Parts: sequence; structure tokens; C-alpha cells
Amino acid sequence: MTDRIRWGILGAAKIADNAVAPAIQRSSNGRVTVVASRDRARADAFATKHGIDHVLRSYDEVIENCDVDAIYIPLPTASHVEWCKRALLAGKHVLCEKPIAMNANEVLELIALRDKTGLVCGEAFMVAHHPQWAFVRDSLAQGMLGELTLIEGSFTYFNDDPNALKNNLALGGGGVRDIGVYPIVTTRLATGLEPSRVHAEILLDPRFSTDRFARCTAKFPGFSMTFYCGTQMARRQHMIFHGTKGWLSVDAPFNPGIYGPAHIRHRSDETGQTHTIEFGDVDQYQLMVEDFAGTVLGKKATLTFALENSLGNQRVIDQIVS
Repeated sequence: MTDRIRWGILGAAKIADNAVAPAIQRSSNGRVTVVASRDRARADAFATKHGIDHVLRSYDEVIENCDVDAIYIPLPTASHVEWCKRALLAGKHVLCEKPIAMNANEVLELIALRDKTGLVCGEAFMVAHHPQWAFVRDSLAQGMLGELTLIEGSFTYFNDDPNALKNNLALGGGGVRDIGVYPIVTTRLATGLEPSRVHAEILLDPRFSTDRFARCTAKFPGFSMTFYCGTQMARRQHMIFHGTKGWLSVDAPFNPGIYGPAHIRHRSDETGQTHTIEFGDVDQYQLMVEDFAGTVLGKKATLTFALENSLGNQRVIDQIVS
């Protein structure tokens, strides 16, 4: 291994095609060299589009390939842990799409295997790398809002396709696991705190048995957090941090560019003014894969979003979907 790691991708999923594979190819310390898909024609098209040299016949061939250092897993949620384990046992570092597991016990298993193998294993939460969230965290820590009292958020889109993986319960589909994870993780990242109590009202789709709407409330030390997520609603994202002396509104908190520009509005009661902080065109996926590769290469001690943080997030998800 030199100053760049060699990636293998399991599958040609939309998130890999639209975001992660391009980010790796643009990155300063990584390159996708191998891909496989259950559909060979789809894998060939994916490889051509992203300039990938080799298409293999199976996922097993990718993780066993001696010219691959790290595996990116964008497969359905229910198969994440299985393929994470296979890759780690094959001596490969692993970056896996969120949620990395179906429950907290599975995350604990991955932590144990990561520690046993000494390899890098992480969950692909790109938001942990966007500078707008570092700004929110630092603003709260510096008391910009006074005492934080309430956080509100939402994440919605419309998809009622019966063939969509996100609507397949057996594969780990449903709104909470797909998008409800984002208000949870950004609240935890911004505050550094964990909830003591979680309550959720969930509406299931009778066709798929997956959650199509969830309204969730979590009690944190000193403040409460409430959010809703829905998979059959008009598209929206927002996160608001409301304190005793002002508020912050993150208007495209999870997918800036798609849901709006990356900017934060700050209202101060002391000045009576609202101003906007602009973050420009930031590729949070590229920052994520560069962080991962830097850890693999020994340039940094640990991932920005380590599995211990994944465990905390999964424990909240478990409370919501239980």
C-alpha cells in the first residue's frame, strides 16, 4: 500500500453510483479498482461510467482479491453485517452504508471483530464530515444560543414503488432506518449527548409493512429533540436548534445541493438580527472516503465516525422500531 488505497465495491447501488464511487475517484488517497454486481451488465456499465478497471463475477471474488485494500458495501441493510464480517475476515478494511446493522448487538459484534482483526471498519455517515455540522457543534459548545432547549428536524421523500428495496421489510427497509437515522445522528454529533428516553409514533404501509411515517421524540439532558420522517411525503429536510438566546436553522442538513444550499441561519435575541453562514459546494462524500483512507494509511488514529458512535445511534434506532 502506498499513499492511496484500492477500493472494491459490492454492487452498483444508486448511492454508490451517484455519490460514493465518484467521490472515491475524485479523492486524493483512494481509487476504485474492482466492482461486482449480481447483474453483470449493470456492473459493466458502472465500471465504464466510473473508470473502474476490473469487473468481477461475485462479491466473494471482490473481497478475496489481493489487489483490493478496502471494501465499500452499499447493499440492502439486512445484509450489511454478513458482508462486513466476510470482508474483515478476508483481511479487508470496510466502509459500509448506514445503518450498518439491524440492531445494536450486531454493531457490538462488528466492534469485536474490528478489534480482533486490527482492521478499519466504519459506517458511511457522510454528514459527520460536513463543515456545517462542525459549525453547529462549536456554536453550541461556545454558548451561542444560550441554553439549548429544543431541537426539531425532518427528512422526507416520496417513494411508493413496490419494487424498491427501501420498501422491502425483509431487506431492512422502512423510513426510520433509511432517513430517520439522520436527525438522530446529527443531534448526537452536535451535542455530544445521548438520549435517556425515546418515544415514537409509527404509521406502517399496509402493502409493505414498512414504516412510511414516524414522529419521534427523545429526551436528552437539558433539552428535547423531536423529528418526523416519511417515505411518502413531499421532499423536505430541516434541523433547528432553539436556545434561550437564539436559534440555528440548518436548512439542507443532510443532502445539501439536493435539498438546497449548504447554509445555516443564525438568529440572535441579543442583536435582534438574523445572518446566514454559507458553506459553499462541499463534497461530504469525498471528505468521508478521504477520512477513511487516511485512517487505513495511518495518517490519523481513528475514524471521525467510529463504530462506537454507530453503536450509540443504533441503540436509539432500536428503541424507535421496537
